[in-house]
Amino acid sequence: MSTEPSSAGFQPASRNGRQDAGATTRRFTFHRLWAIVLKEFIQMKRDRVTFGMMVGIPLMQLVVFGFAINSDPKHLPAAIRSADQGPFARTLVAALKNSGYFTLVEEPATEAEAQRLLQLGDVQFVINIPADFSRDLLRGQRPTILIEADATDPAAVGPAVSATRALADTVFNRDLLGPFTRLQATPGPVNFQIHAHYNPENITQYNIVPGLMGVVLTMTMVVITALAITRERERGTMENLLATPVRPFEVMLGKILPYIAVGYIQVTLILLAANYIFHVPMIGNFALLYAVALLFIAANLAVGITFSTLAQNQLQAVQMAFFFFLPSILLSGFMFPFRGMPDWAQAIGSCLPNTHFLRIARGILLKGNGLAEITPELWPLLIFLIVAMTIGVKRYRQTLD
Repeated sequence: MSTEPSSAGFQPASRNGRQDAGATTRRFTFHRLWAIVLKEFIQMKRDRVTFGMMVGIPLMQLVVFGFAINSDPKHLPAAIRSADQGPFARTLVAALKNSGYFTLVEEPATEAEAQRLLQLGDVQFVINIPADFSRDLLRGQRPTILIEADATDPAAVGPAVSATRALADTVFNRDLLGPFTRLQATPGPVNFQIHAHYNPENITQYNIVPGLMGVVLTMTMVVITALAITRERERGTMENLLATPVRPFEVMLGKILPYIAVGYIQVTLILLAANYIFHVPMIGNFALLYAVALLFIAANLAVGITFSTLAQNQLQAVQMAFFFFLPSILLSGFMFPFRGMPDWAQAIGSCLPNTHFLRIARGILLKGNGLAEITPELWPLLIFLIVAMTIGVKRYRQTLD
């Protein structure tokens, strides 16, 4: 009988204890919150790649958008063909230089040589001054200055053309004095005629759509293949590859080949849309474009495979791919004029395969360039492919070990 009261007295005490513990658990406490926060910081510290991307990508965007991007490009390379060496011709040339939009880099002797410079992209403008320029100007006959522009990128030539037309009304005011003051009236004594080559109507789609081939291929090829080996590792199938006698180069090549076919499908779809939807003029050799696309696709796939050997998981692989994709868009000349960027940004952009492929694709489609014209852009692509493939094979061997 003595045990019954003690047992009856114990039950309520146990039930109250559980209620008190439950109430404490439901109550918000700062020490539990701090434990979770501390855990996340420790995890972030361990995942250094993700933390580096979180810091590095915003910094890269800040630098690129703050310093490298310029929608009003200056110091564009230009060639001058002057058949008049009089003072008014020299005044005009000096005014064009002082405007800040033109840098005279060539003096072609013939029209064919000038057209060649435009086709190769060595100059953005060719300025033609006629033989009787000074005589016609003093007679009030408004001589015509022909400015030929490479308009494959309308955003690059637009501001310079606008500045040139504004310059026409004031460039000779200092020299036209006395009886020639009447020539200072608007319109000015000189007529600037702009001839936009390859895109006379300055249609933006002619520039953007061919460039999309490089952007789409870079985005899809690098991201998809960056997941290749990391996916094998996370799913546990990497051990099966390790047990096979397959060599590292054979594994990389085997993973690349299927995506080459996917890349060609993307190129074909973009070309069909460019022709039938956007009506982009395509006057070049399609076989040559497809051959160059193979080199570009392989280069991006090699980059993706290299990232997959560096990343520890699929999230890191995607982050690395995005870190490569962002400058490929911003510094390649796809969204902003390449020549409008500072020298250091152009140097970085010249190391990216997308920069050279954009020039090749636009040159073939819009200018009708052949192998001789695109060869200067092929070498950087080939070198990039060799370097990326070499690093990928070396890293893959380390992954096997």
